[in-house]
Amino acid sequence: MEVVGIKFRNNCKEYYFAPNGFKLAVGEKVVVETPNGNTIATVVSANMDVEEEKLVAPLSNVVRVATQNDIKTMEKLESRHGEVLETTKELILKHNLDMKLVDCEFTLDGQKIVITYVCEDRVDFRELVKDLASKLKSRIELKQIGIRDQAKVVGGIGACGEICCCNRYLNNFDKVSIKMAKTQNLSLNPTKISGICGRLMCCLSYENEVYADASKYMPKVNSKVKTPDGNGTVVYNNLLKKQCDVRLEGDDVMVKTYPVADIKYEGKVEEEKQDTDAVNFVKESELKGDSPQFAYIGEKVEVEEGKEPVVEAKVENRDNQPRNNKRFKKHFKKNAKR
Repeated sequence: MEVVGIKFRNNCKEYYFAPNGFKLAVGEKVVVETPNGNTIATVVSANMDVEEEKLVAPLSNVVRVATQNDIKTMEKLESRHGEVLETTKELILKHNLDMKLVDCEFTLDGQKIVITYVCEDRVDFRELVKDLASKLKSRIELKQIGIRDQAKVVGGIGACGEICCCNRYLNNFDKVSIKMAKTQNLSLNPTKISGICGRLMCCLSYENEVYADASKYMPKVNSKVKTPDGNGTVVYNNLLKKQCDVRLEGDDVMVKTYPVADIKYEGKVEEEKQDTDAVNFVKESELKGDSPQFAYIGEKVEVEEGKEPVVEAKVENRDNQPRNNKRFKKHFKKNAKR
């Protein structure tokens, strides 16, 4: 089924719309149907075919390509953004309501204003809606959102110094648990693993699969193991290097580091060996004379006799942008089966 990808203001999630016969290019402004009425959005994916099983029916339609008049009308409505927020704040204080205002949006015809807010408990805002409708001369819809959605709309700088992932590129919020922090040997101090929203950081889930997989082949901390230098107790596991710090038994307290392959313990799981004949990597790609482009697709490639096998593949980051970086070569060679 033919669709186009659309994004709205203050929302990095991509929605599929029926193109309605229009051939649209990335970056074009279009008028689309929404449950609240028509509004202007931006095309982020041009016309493409998507399997119907992956779509949520029924799809809304693209009404038309936005005209200069449509854009000017929306800009005029957006100019009231500050006024609407200020009026709403005053009325919230007047009615003594325990709610935090987040943002407001306008429909293209200007007949409806959607105001989003955050609140821990349910609030009786019927009188507030009446006063807002009277002052703003429009239909008012108050929409409650979660604390994570607030961070997605407002944005901010995370502990890493980068713009929040949710505001920058995340489409959906994946499940994040404290177990992920434990698996990655992170500090369980709430200030260290919480984002600006006060919830667990979304990035805890990014590398959790790698750590969880590595932990299967490592002994548990405080477990007894046998090393080349004698018996001891595991005090720390380096999951990425696959090394264990072991406190050896004896009169002298000595802690030594061993590769997990060199120690024995009860219930040890041997790591599967990689099939190097079935997995090949690009060594170099002198496309522009800069850093080589490393890639992985996990398939054996037929090549001419006497030539070295090469796999064409692509390493993508979380923004789905190609990464051309030497430091990924070693990582993907070690994790070829993932």
